Amino acid sequence: MRLATKYADRGADEWPPLFQRILQNVIRDMLRRQKVRQLWVSMWSGFGGKDADEADDPLDTLVAADDSNFNLSPETLVGREETLALIEAELARLPARQREAFLMRYWEDMSTAETAAAMGCSEGSVKTHCSRATHTLAAALRAKGISL
Repeated sequence: MRLATKYADRGADEWPPLFQRILQNVIRDMLRRQKVRQLWVSMWSGFGGKDADEADDPLDTLVAADDSNFNLSPETLVGREETLALIEAELARLPARQREAFLMRYWEDMSTAETAAAMGCSEGSVKTHCSRATHTLAAALRAKGISL
């Protein structure tokens, strides 16, 4: 669709390399977003309402080189999906600037400088917005019974 909408005026001989580049960028973006989301879910999964003696080993969240620990149980997958849904609901409640900074930094994996340029503010403001968003999210999740 991107090729057809943006490059329809180009000659057909230019389409194959353009298509390859668009496809590479889309795949790279998808994989980056998936990696960042999985990182956040695994970080926030520590908030699960488990007793101290039932705490998960942090090494369980690491992906093995051969992806052997990628076959997770259905309960684990559902728990992660529920946690992600809670995080997304709480993100929607954040003030716009905090949400924007948080999503650019952690969901889109942008640097502080890139985020500051995109938001039209200083890097210090980005750091402040991200810090406030993180603290607000942690407090909101604790209030929903998800504790450290």
